[in-house]
Amino acid sequence: MITLEGVTKRYDGQTVVDDVTIGLGGDGVTALIGPNGAGKSTLFGLVGRLLHPDAGRITVDGMDVARTPSNQLATTLAVLRQDNHVAARLTVHDLVEFGRFPHSRGRLTVHDREHVERALSYLDLDPFRSRFLDELSGGQRQRAFIAMVLAQDTKYVLLDEPLNNLDLRHMTEIMRLVRRMADELGKRVVTVLHDVNFAATYADRMVAMRDGRVVADAPARDVMRPEVLEAVYDTAVDVREIDGKPVALYYG
Repeated sequence: MITLEGVTKRYDGQTVVDDVTIGLGGDGVTALIGPNGAGKSTLFGLVGRLLHPDAGRITVDGMDVARTPSNQLATTLAVLRQDNHVAARLTVHDLVEFGRFPHSRGRLTVHDREHVERALSYLDLDPFRSRFLDELSGGQRQRAFIAMVLAQDTKYVLLDEPLNNLDLRHMTEIMRLVRRMADELGKRVVTVLHDVNFAATYADRMVAMRDGRVVADAPARDVMRPEVLEAVYDTAVDVREIDGKPVALYYG
């Protein structure tokens, strides 16, 4: 389990994550939702040690994030940020190989290459393996980054806004893939999502944040209630049942 105990993060005196205590990374898919500035991506950065908390403690399966060597932590936890600064002239195959670095330290074995090939195949990227990233569509590029994470072969997978800048078809494609990773491969996925309807459709659990605090944490259906969503987003929300799924409608 990913455990946060009293975790706080401040920037220039402003608290963006405020005394958060929560366990993440249970079976299936957990979606973090909330308005811009709620602290969702900052929370991810703290768990992945991209940021350091001002207070509190974070552990991953008992390993203290602040003290565990990076290569050891990276064999258990993979984090895909929304702002991936990777050379555009990198091929898909080369990118996916990077996922094996915590295991191989740059010297890929037969075992490492098997993981790379499985990840490429699982995400239907074989036809694109030799293409450069800047030659791909947004959806194909996102699949390539997720393949890199999959090749890392970790128990926990953290995806920070994986639907960012994608059209509706590719958003659906990525979320179906996330669901498959949890159901078929046993990955414990935690993802930041802006679209609550995608979260409700594909996640088992929803954690809602506002002003740096967790304000709701429950099975997806229990969070998809007007009174809960209105408290999170401070706007009028109606929730309708469509084909057995709760759907939120916003009225501003």
